[in-house]
Amino acid sequence: MISRRQFLNRTAGAALAAETLATLREAKADPLGMPIGSQVYPHRQRIREGDFAGLLRDMKEIGIGQVELDSPDYPDSAPLADGKQTRKILDDHGMKCPSIHFTMRELRANQEKALEWGLQIGATQASTSTLNGKAVNGITTLDVIKRSADEYNKIAEVSRKAGMLQTLHDEGFELSKLEDGRLTYQVLLGLLDPNLVKMQFQMSAMRIVGDPIMYFQKYPGRIVSMHCQGVDLNAPLPVPRSSGTAADEAASHGGGPRPAGGPAGGPARGGRGGDSRQLAVGHDSLDWKAIFTAAKTGGLTNYFVELPWELTVQSVAYLKTLNV
Repeated sequence: MISRRQFLNRTAGAALAAETLATLREAKADPLGMPIGSQVYPHRQRIREGDFAGLLRDMKEIGIGQVELDSPDYPDSAPLADGKQTRKILDDHGMKCPSIHFTMRELRANQEKALEWGLQIGATQASTSTLNGKAVNGITTLDVIKRSADEYNKIAEVSRKAGMLQTLHDEGFELSKLEDGRLTYQVLLGLLDPNLVKMQFQMSAMRIVGDPIMYFQKYPGRIVSMHCQGVDLNAPLPVPRSSGTAADEAASHGGGPRPAGGPAGGPARGGRGGDSRQLAVGHDSLDWKAIFTAAKTGGLTNYFVELPWELTVQSVAYLKTLNV
């Protein structure tokens, strides 16, 4: 026999334990039921130094389930040139790689070999950071945009025949404008074949290209991937820059050259979209629940945190609590 007070205390304790267990289960959830992903570029030093396996182990430990690799045409990714061996390392650590970034240089000159490597990895999406059309101080021409779109449509046709989907995200050239004020990114959406080319939305560029929720709603099925960074909506806008050279393309993958360090890449300066201050996802000005809710109906198939290690850890911890 127990007293009423003992009974109530035990009942309250059981309820608290149940609530705590539910919270822990919720904390292990992933938005949209997809594995939390990470782009490897901010952590490229470890790959360059031959510690790809260690990087994956650390990522798995904090809750990352898939990665987006850069092709061996990026010098820091040269140790991944053996596609079968790289796939084995991924498999050994329970990681998937649904998407790969290729340079326009290799897509122009050696696309079939690049795609063969991507298929060995197990990827289904072939992306690039920028079409790298010519822009001067952030201004381009309609002819340049049309030529860039025509070229990428042809590249995407080859990728489709090989079994990969071509994607493009909003980076250097895509952030330029026409003299009449129209945004290159939005013009490209009208010129790129929606059956051949999908988009990978770069969150750090949203203050230039526009609200991601609007894009998910206006272009359902077009945005299949997303790079996630925290965004300060009140920070100064980046200065428009020129593009159109190989050096510009290399710099645009990550907002320019950045030092790597720390456990898996460490602090970095600069960010995609030219933003100089990097923030963790969920530690910023954005309504991520609303963004992922829109992405759910907009056709998103994967997303990747693209931040230095400490900010990646914070971002993943936040994303684990985000139920959509």
